Amino acid sequence: MDELAAGRYRLLEVLGRGGMGEVWRAEDTTLGRQVAVKLLLERLTVPDATERFRQEAQTAAGLNHPNVLAVYDFGEEQGRCYLVMELVAGRSLSAELAADRGPLEVEEACRLVGQAASGLAAAHKAGVVHRDIKPGNLLLAEGSVKIADFGIARIQGEGASALTTTGAVLGTSAYLAPERGMGRTAGPEADVYALGCVLYELLCGRPPFNGDAVAAVVYQHVDAAPVPPRQVRPEIPAAV
Repeated sequence: MDELAAGRYRLLEVLGRGGMGEVWRAEDTTLGRQVAVKLLLERLTVPDATERFRQEAQTAAGLNHPNVLAVYDFGEEQGRCYLVMELVAGRSLSAELAADRGPLEVEEACRLVGQAASGLAAAHKAGVVHRDIKPGNLLLAEGSVKIADFGIARIQGEGASALTTTGAVLGTSAYLAPERGMGRTAGPEADVYALGCVLYELLCGRPPFNGDAVAAVVYQHVDAAPVPPRQVRPEIPAAV
């Protein structure tokens, strides 16, 4: 299509849609490069959606690390916010798992999670807690991982429980740290726990806990122990 965002970004094709926005592959006509443009959905009814979108832009833009998706621009046009980001040609770890590959090789899983841990360390050093680490937010770019979607991140020291005032869970239940499930503040360790759940899934082919209801999964994070990874996949080294 020939639509321009901010008179500068030519929207070419939709790459994905979520609850708050849609992501387009686009061309920066000023700099002549390919970028990703995230647009806040029109007529969105999620409370504080615009502010959360703005916060994502400001949070991500303040981080400069090879394992964190770069943010280039942010603005609002005709009442609709947009966020311009680095375009990653690869797919997410979630898509990688869904591509009929099954669990990853142990060395590859550890390498990718190690890169994500490096990006998280930089975010935590800057005082930012991501709060939604999951395979869908870890993008593969030429064999390297980039952390994306800081839409529900919080600055350390601010209130950051898993629950909104309406009782909805902020985050993804399969990777939710126990303290968040109990309504407590999310610190850097909540991101580390979530990344541990991601590593478990990459190694075992499924998250540590599953269930049909969000509450059931959250309860397991708080009160249950996962099946040991080596019981699922005996060839995983004891050190891992």
